[in-house]
Amino acid sequence: MPYVSSSWVRLPVMLAGAASFVLLGTGAANAHVKWFCAFDVAGQPRGLEQVLCTDFELLTGLALVCLMFGCLAEGTPLGTAILNALDRATAAVRDNSALIVRAVVGFFLVSLWNLGGIILTPELKTDIAWIPWLQLAMAAGLLWKRTLPLTAAGIVFLFGLAVWNYGAFHLADYPVFLGVAAFLALTAFDRTLFGQRPIDVVRIAAAITLMWASVEKWAYPHWTDPLIAAKPAMTMGASPELFMQAAGVIEFTLAFALIWTPLVRRASAIILTAVFVSAILEFGKVDAIGHSGIIAVLIAIAADDARVPATRRDVVLTPVYYASALMLFLGVYYFAHGVLYGSTYGIGAGMTGLPVI
Repeated sequence: MPYVSSSWVRLPVMLAGAASFVLLGTGAANAHVKWFCAFDVAGQPRGLEQVLCTDFELLTGLALVCLMFGCLAEGTPLGTAILNALDRATAAVRDNSALIVRAVVGFFLVSLWNLGGIILTPELKTDIAWIPWLQLAMAAGLLWKRTLPLTAAGIVFLFGLAVWNYGAFHLADYPVFLGVAAFLALTAFDRTLFGQRPIDVVRIAAAITLMWASVEKWAYPHWTDPLIAAKPAMTMGASPELFMQAAGVIEFTLAFALIWTPLVRRASAIILTAVFVSAILEFGKVDAIGHSGIIAVLIAIAADDARVPATRRDVVLTPVYYASALMLFLGVYYFAHGVLYGSTYGIGAGMTGLPVI
């Protein structure tokens, strides 16, 4: 048996402590704020000079250290042992991951049919009477492998309808739906997409979704004020400002980890699953329905046993890719908002045709 130093023996304890902090400190913050609070997509976001403050830099620096430490641990005997243990523990899930995703997406679509008046997520309202029946038919399409492409096409259609009604910027919150559609279609045809397996495609879509959502936490922290006022204990004694900065950094880092090395992404999927489940316990049925699909995807990611051996190069490149992703999402978010809503900053959504819910 290979020797494992005491520093690596302490690693699981450190990771467990970090996971507990994430779960207790940010579970409620990961309830999608647009489902529970008033928001204005066209409103003036917080300036970048306010977002990129000292606290933000310290938080991202700490997150980067954790990512690099995870990559470094992955190349040790302990890292290999953890991956092997994960492979054994998730074998049943892995063998049935496509079925699990189909079942949960079916639950999601039937729930939308039952609620009525919703396109894909709770804030996307519609009065088109046949939409719920389409969602029920899409759920039925999940019963057979041959009809999965029809359900996938339905998801893409509903996504396009939502873009038509609510705008591309609003739907940038939800590319995971397109990832799920691709997963279903690729699974039906036993194909890859440019060499990416179905689970890889939906994993990337989930990562993009969560990284974009984290920028929203920094740009519009005041959207969450009613939740914090109603549940002040969720900040764990921190100021609302610091809490939202930390929640955004944690979400962005865990989302970025989904596209990084095998152990890091599987650990991230497990932590994110725990965070989303804890939010359901806090916010109930609406959150359970809205997040059911991404939870199923995260469980499938946690069970995925594909491995590319981690190297020192991964550790060295982590700051480069993390910083690049951070600058890319901040830049695209603020640039796109400026192009689409620049002339309406400070004006209510009623002047732009977008709803304030």
